[in-house]
Amino acid sequence: MSLSDTQAVILSTACAREGGFLLPVTAALKGGAVNMVLNSLIKKELAEEIPAEPGNPVWREDEDGTPLTLRATPAAYAALGMVGDTGANEGAEEEPATDMADQPEIPPSEALGANTPRKTRQGTKQEALIAMLKRPEGASIAEIMEVTGWLGHSIRGFIAGTVKKKLGLAATSEKVESRGRTYRIAE
Repeated sequence: MSLSDTQAVILSTACAREGGFLLPVTAALKGGAVNMVLNSLIKKELAEEIPAEPGNPVWREDEDGTPLTLRATPAAYAALGMVGDTGANEGAEEEPATDMADQPEIPPSEALGANTPRKTRQGTKQEALIAMLKRPEGASIAEIMEVTGWLGHSIRGFIAGTVKKKLGLAATSEKVESRGRTYRIAE
């Protein structure tokens, strides 16, 4: 079964928790993305709705007002190659449980390679811009604008979002008197 990075992070975090609860979601999702990912896990039968006990986070309320939460199913543990007790596999043989308090907690950003640096695409403005940034002298906003045709705010957003976050490259900036703000990627 194929899982997205976000689904894998949410499931691995849940399977590491006592009881296999998916909530609270630790992955960085905004807006309706959380509901979309959780609903897809339910459809794949990797998560199930169960009545929420007092103190547990609530996923939704059913028709009669009963609060529900989400728990990883045995299929979720199997999809991740883990053995665990979700309460749904009663009578099945289990490996001895380990105390999760003794285990170091892995941040979701590191779980299952969630932020693994991506490769740059060939023959694109992205590739040209990164090549400019890797030069010893780097590249100024004006130089990048000339090559790409982008506006300054788009270039700064690209460097912050794509170069730094998605590609995982360490981009630095400095103000050079003759060239203005200059960005560079140190190799």
